[in-house]
Amino acid sequence: MAQKPERPRKIVAENRKARHNYFIEDDLEAGIVLEGSEVKSLRTGKANIAESYASVEGGELWLINGYIPAYEQARAFGHDERRRRKLLVSKRELARLWQGIGREGMTLVPLRLYFNDRGRAKLQLGIAKGKKLTDKRETEKKRDWDRQKARLMRERG
Repeated sequence: MAQKPERPRKIVAENRKARHNYFIEDDLEAGIVLEGSEVKSLRTGKANIAESYASVEGGELWLINGYIPAYEQARAFGHDERRRRKLLVSKRELARLWQGIGREGMTLVPLRLYFNDRGRAKLQLGIAKGKKLTDKRETEKKRDWDRQKARLMRERG
């Protein structure tokens, strides 16, 4: 029997600054509870999770300050653009996250929002620790040196 070709993930929003501002120690995939107009709006690809974060409150995981623009065709039944959205994880993962952020200086940072191969909206979260200015400079120096090294290797052969 022939295998179905895998559809690539459609990335809706990505938090590119997260890897610049944080050391990502661990990551996991979480489902997200959305309204119909939010799903339609996500499919247009104009969401933003750059200023958002995740929080464990009352034994549940929430995405706070994530921006999903209003869907123009759903004027009467639209949604609030910056409402809190519940994230779906298992109890074991929630306990692991609670332990992870219980440590000093750890936080939950959304890394990317995408549709998986089944068409479900998913959010990739990272357990992260904030970088200091010196760490950011060090990372930038290392990246520049790696780029320069690759350029030299290409020229020589």
